Amino acid sequence: MGGPLTAPGALDSWGAMARAPLLQLSGTSLTHGGDPVLDGVDLVVQAGDRVALVGRNGSGKSTLMKIMAGLVEADAGERVVPPGVTVGYMEQEPTFEGFETIGAFAASGLPEGEGYRVEVVAEGLKFDPETKVSAASGGEKRRAALAKLLAEAPELMLLDEPTNHLDIEAIGWLEARLAETKAGFVVISHDRAFLRSLTRAVLWIDRGTVRRSERGFEGFEDWRETVWAEEDLARHKLERKIKSEARWAVEGISARRKRNQGRVRALQAMRAERAAMIRRQGTADMALETGTVSGRLVIEAKGISKAYGEKVILRAFDLTVLRGDRVAFVGPNGVGKTTLLRMLTGEVGPDTGRIRHGTNLEIAVFDQARATLDLEMTLWDGLVNDPDMKVSGRSDQVMVRGVPKHVVAYLKDFLFDEQQARAPISSLSGGERARLLLARIMAKPSNLLVLDEPTNDLDVETLDLLQDLLGEYDGTVLLVSHDRDFIDRVATTTVALEGDGKATVYAGGWTDYQAQKPVTEAEPVKAARPAPVAEPKARKVAAGLSFTERHRLEALPSIIERLEAEIARLSDFLADPELFTKAPAKFQKASEGLAERQAALAAAEEEWLVLEEKAAG
Repeated sequence: MGGPLTAPGALDSWGAMARAPLLQLSGTSLTHGGDPVLDGVDLVVQAGDRVALVGRNGSGKSTLMKIMAGLVEADAGERVVPPGVTVGYMEQEPTFEGFETIGAFAASGLPEGEGYRVEVVAEGLKFDPETKVSAASGGEKRRAALAKLLAEAPELMLLDEPTNHLDIEAIGWLEARLAETKAGFVVISHDRAFLRSLTRAVLWIDRGTVRRSERGFEGFEDWRETVWAEEDLARHKLERKIKSEARWAVEGISARRKRNQGRVRALQAMRAERAAMIRRQGTADMALETGTVSGRLVIEAKGISKAYGEKVILRAFDLTVLRGDRVAFVGPNGVGKTTLLRMLTGEVGPDTGRIRHGTNLEIAVFDQARATLDLEMTLWDGLVNDPDMKVSGRSDQVMVRGVPKHVVAYLKDFLFDEQQARAPISSLSGGERARLLLARIMAKPSNLLVLDEPTNDLDVETLDLLQDLLGEYDGTVLLVSHDRDFIDRVATTTVALEGDGKATVYAGGWTDYQAQKPVTEAEPVKAARPAPVAEPKARKVAAGLSFTERHRLEALPSIIERLEAEIARLSDFLADPELFTKAPAKFQKASEGLAERQAALAAAEEEWLVLEEKAAG
């Protein structure tokens, strides 16, 4: 834990009676397949707590939440919920057996006569309670599970990825609802804006340990980097001490054996301590390679429209996409974002108008429905049977950007281990399936990336890496997403589909779109409390800059952070006094890389200063 916990009913530092906890876990441990998932976890959730539960994909977030909900029994430890306290859990895959409609399922835990609560929540989450279970989509079922929890209004809500399958309007409604609740809640989410808006504390699960910070998600990344830096320093000091003691042992232990057995045992203990230090899981070794350079014009749409029966998807729409553009498509669920995307790529034809593609297009598609994943296949077979990745005559290698690579080695680049390689894709979590799909599309060169809801289920670190890769990608990106923060970080143009066939093009990302869109009678200035959109740290008004300069100013802080991190890693690598002797080629390459990044950092900082001064007038 990140700090001492107040015992139930104890006096706090002001002498007042501390709040009684809603839930407490003590000494909770769990192993899976011989590997520790949780190791002696202690945590307390108190009344009114608003907590983000964060961690890497596969770190055990959902498992920990199920233990908190009482749905999974730990190998060791104690779960305490005081008498009378109600704890509700949003099921990821609810069972609808015995219910005719999803509304009946959502109302099943309510007292007779209070079914209206579900209707109120269903309106905000935008689903029809009368939808038959047999006809409901996976997204509608997830929303019904969320509606069930909100309607029951327990004193502690456990929410596992509640924003998945919600459009931006519904996410805003959910934010406002949670902002007003008096209940405590713990939430797992990949949506940074959602977490920044709502949370006041963070539970961070990392290598089986859970730490707590009272700063909320806004301060999480700075806190995490501080913890990791302290770990690195402690490990470095321990390794230096072990080297010193080992040198002493080699040089003179035989002459002092009897008098120095204590020192020998201390050395053995230090080595055991080092072995027990579980190293952090690295970030996925993802890479995007641009194929043949496309023409300057990528897509030109003139007067295109589309309708299915009486439902109008699009009316007379024009769009020009040039090489290097990052175009985000936003709007409510069902409004036609994916249909427009398919029209622009040529998969679906328009009813009227024309679409012209530029030259040399090589398209890679990330599919929202994950339809390209056969869940019955193993990860291994899913890669070697992909025609775009298959190496002729080899069942253990795949083609990665033109170079053969062993299946397991490539899967390890995306944080899958050898045991998972032989497991069925159906056994993967949502985030792991997203990573596998990214592995497939990143294996081949492309110059047009089509990303339909790529952020669902991905952890923060993988989202950061994906954002950086898109920033460095020389090709063009078409993006459908409900993640406001990700759109702000990536998009240079936003196309808003607003219903009834209307689509409008705005410069910039989500925040720019919100600033530019006109206020209508249906959307007055004092509308019913839309949830605030937290702006990225780097975003600021820069009226004196051109559009290109403004976006460059917004991108530079993340570029500078990345260069600083790379410089720190290279400096640590070069700090090994034996590196030059053992691996002179690596030493030379790392030294050159360090010099290049230091020069790039100086240039980026200088550019940032110039643009800042220009923005300030």
